[in-house]
Amino acid sequence: MKKNVLLVISLSISLNFYAQDKKLAEECFNKADYKCAEEQYLKLAEKEQIQKFQSEYYDYLGTSQRRLGKTTQAFKSYESALKANPLSVSVYANLSSLYSQKGNKVKALEYIEKGLQVNAETPDLYLTRSKIYDSQGKKELAIKDLNQILTFAPDNLFAKTGLANLKKNNGDLDGALKDYNQLLAEKPESLLYNGRADVYFKMKKYKEALTDANKAISIDPKFAQSYVSKAMILFDTSKLKEGCENLDKAVALGYEKAVLTDVYAKCVKK
Repeated sequence: MKKNVLLVISLSISLNFYAQDKKLAEECFNKADYKCAEEQYLKLAEKEQIQKFQSEYYDYLGTSQRRLGKTTQAFKSYESALKANPLSVSVYANLSSLYSQKGNKVKALEYIEKGLQVNAETPDLYLTRSKIYDSQGKKELAIKDLNQILTFAPDNLFAKTGLANLKKNNGDLDGALKDYNQLLAEKPESLLYNGRADVYFKMKKYKEALTDANKAISIDPKFAQSYVSKAMILFDTSKLKEGCENLDKAVALGYEKAVLTDVYAKCVKK
């Protein structure tokens, strides 16, 4: 009887420490403290016996490493996550996105297809594939993927902004501006103000662009992309110091510094 009581107490203590470790990992990740998140999710992944949970921890570990610029480690963590749970759509989405970012579009498309076989209603997979198609000049296929998202997620802002961005990327700035104006009239979100800021930026309407970028930041101060958009505007108006400061803010919030290598070349550390 005494042994049973001790076993229950020991198990209770162990579960309590486990819950604390998981909570700490989540807090670190949500605060964009990715070094801390990397350490905590690695501990959780190595100790976890249930494969579904282990896959989740490796997935978060990979994303933490990715945002720290540790691409090689991120690939390994995502592969470990997939090995633990081959049915994790999140891992397929992350792997396809990372391969696409690194320029391996063929591999990215392979993971997208595998992910869609698991769940055909996964917006992130269509969004990544749409961007790949756009980069390959396959505009109609890019539009088809974005419209496909809207068939099962009619309120998905990323799909709606994606359609507007396709117009922007293909030179139809007036059409893109019209779409963003309509979307903002329906829902004044940070993502939309940021998108319209980029349209104004490409039109060289810097005053309007900066106003929208600041509006996006005021709505959601943790949306890293808005700081990148603001930095680009500031660079084009010869405000290099402020531009670099905004890039630093974006990276601190989790924006991958590796993606900004060319832009950061404008920043000279003294």
